Amino acid sequence: MGIQKDFSTKLSAGNLTIDRRDIEMLEAIDRQGSLHGAAESLGRSYARLQNRVVELEDELGELTERTRGGRDGGGTRLTETAYELRRQFDRHESELDGVATATESVFRGTVTERTGELATVETAVGPVTALVPPGAREVQVAVRSDAVVLTDPTETPEPDGTSLRNRFSGTVAAIDDGEAIASVTLSLAEGIDLEALVTRSSRERLGLEPGREVVASFKATAARATALEPIEVEE
Repeated sequence: MGIQKDFSTKLSAGNLTIDRRDIEMLEAIDRQGSLHGAAESLGRSYARLQNRVVELEDELGELTERTRGGRDGGGTRLTETAYELRRQFDRHESELDGVATATESVFRGTVTERTGELATVETAVGPVTALVPPGAREVQVAVRSDAVVLTDPTETPEPDGTSLRNRFSGTVAAIDDGEAIASVTLSLAEGIDLEALVTRSSRERLGLEPGREVVASFKATAARATALEPIEVEE
């Protein structure tokens, strides 16, 4: 997308500066399912919100997909480009926060299927699609907390609408607040946790508190496995 970091919580794309208001706009579109609903929930005019979407799309490419009529009455949803923009903004904000730092969650498992560099690893919390070294069978999969996206169970995008192939339901076990970023510990199963970094606005929007149920998602390319035993080399 040609995006470069700025020295504050902003991203630069060509002549545009992308700030928190733009990210909140995309979050509202995702949540409301329409530009009109997003404008109303944010207290902004529809015309200005639509113009801003057009400005961003002229520089970044398609951020929204619009449907008309049909059984569900049509609406607007975000594209993968928009989700990636939101993730880049959150990562940039986490790097600027002096308190919260990215950590890794590790899952052990066995490779059951393989397609090129990607493989399915059966773990205690279910199958994880990850980058796995050729020939590896018993592995541990590491996932950085800044690669994990948290969503409300009722607002989680359909699997075919995003590249976040790994998806797990969990319960918030603990939250460590920084100035702008919070480190959230999710309990996925007995004794198995997943760490995630979220912005303050995302925490407030999702109502994250201990006991809250959310969905955690991350890309297959964000999950990297290392072998726990000698790798089998094909003759």
